[in-house]
Amino acid sequence: MHLLLGASGVGKTLLLLAQLCSKDGSRELGEPPPTLPTVGTNLTDLVIQKRITIRELGGCMGPIWSSYFGDCSSVLFMIDAANPTQIASSCVQLLSVLSAEQLATTSVLILFNKIDLPCYMSLVEMKSLFRFQDIIACAKQPITVVNTSAREGTGLPDVLHWLRSTLKDPS
Repeated sequence: MHLLLGASGVGKTLLLLAQLCSKDGSRELGEPPPTLPTVGTNLTDLVIQKRITIRELGGCMGPIWSSYFGDCSSVLFMIDAANPTQIASSCVQLLSVLSAEQLATTSVLILFNKIDLPCYMSLVEMKSLFRFQDIIACAKQPITVVNTSAREGTGLPDVLHWLRSTLKDPS
């Protein structure tokens, strides 16, 4: 199970829908479908070398995310790069995820989403605001960062590559 986490409205559902529309992350997506904030969870199966399941947890479920950590093999944590008012709460949520003992050896992909919007913060600005060097230095997990636009499909090939790299070889 791979968990997709992040605050409400960051684009988690659209990322999954865009992924389903474009299996290799490279096809033109066209107009994205309308989405509503997730209340509860969404399960999405993808076939990347083998079948994997991504469980999207609604942002409003943040207080109980930890109850889903037990069977988690990787975490995708999405942050809205165009919403500076959400940065502090996203940072607190991220630190909570990274400090969870159950996720101590779990690979983490941090997605700075909505880079297609004119008011988005650059990766340099986001890393500075989050004090990423400090977070990475203190984290037990391997952390990867990707800029994405779930609406336009930017970064989807990188997300798929990262998911493939997290698959354990059964042999």
